[in-house]
Amino acid sequence: MEKYLVFRLYGPMAAWGEIAVGETRRSASFPGKAAILGLLGAALGIKRGEQGRLDALTKGYSVAVKVVNPGFLLKDYHTVQVPDSVGKFSYATRRDEIVIGGSRTDNRLSTILSSREYRCDSLAITAICSKSESPYSLSEIQNALLKPRFVLYLGRKSCPVSVPLQPHMVDADGFHSALSAKFPPLVETKDGKRDLTSWLIPDTVNRYYWDGESGDMQPQQTIERYDCSLNRRRWQFAPVQVNMREERGQ
Repeated sequence: MEKYLVFRLYGPMAAWGEIAVGETRRSASFPGKAAILGLLGAALGIKRGEQGRLDALTKGYSVAVKVVNPGFLLKDYHTVQVPDSVGKFSYATRRDEIVIGGSRTDNRLSTILSSREYRCDSLAITAICSKSESPYSLSEIQNALLKPRFVLYLGRKSCPVSVPLQPHMVDADGFHSALSAKFPPLVETKDGKRDLTSWLIPDTVNRYYWDGESGDMQPQQTIERYDCSLNRRRWQFAPVQVNMREERGQ
């Protein structure tokens, strides 16, 4: 038996980024390891420029996801204002891009067209376990998810977490049994307590994704994704092997 930290991710909209080519920003149907560890980093108060702490987070944990409902695909087409590059000068924030870029006498702002994908009404259960070099205990991460330092969102700032994550510890033989853990009810009604996401009809198939060894399930397929953060500032990701399995939903 091993300890796992289990929590859930639900929102009206989520964006689990794939490889970005040109103006198109696609979304996967499940949150990858980089997205989940980014959420944990925000909860722990790790800033984007703290590459050492981000690297330790990446190397310290194994992650698995059970997609209860992948939601449906939404495509958003819009225009975005961006400044062009000026030598070695770089903008620290999005606000600086608009304010400083637009206030210059030569007005560096230009407009690009952008097509972005979102997953609507998706629900995923996440489990993490520690490796020997983990920088934080699971209980520390649990407390951080209950009282996050930074705002938590599902891939993009426009996609907030919409129900409590309810992180809790479970003892399990592997990711499969850990991801089968039940969540306590969230709402008191006249008929008794019920789950806030009970109205969401589960998909007929549960899809599992995990890295490394599962412990209690065998992969049916292995895919390669660029899902290991190498350099956050340069948006560089390394390829990793992701195991997949499908089972009939319960």
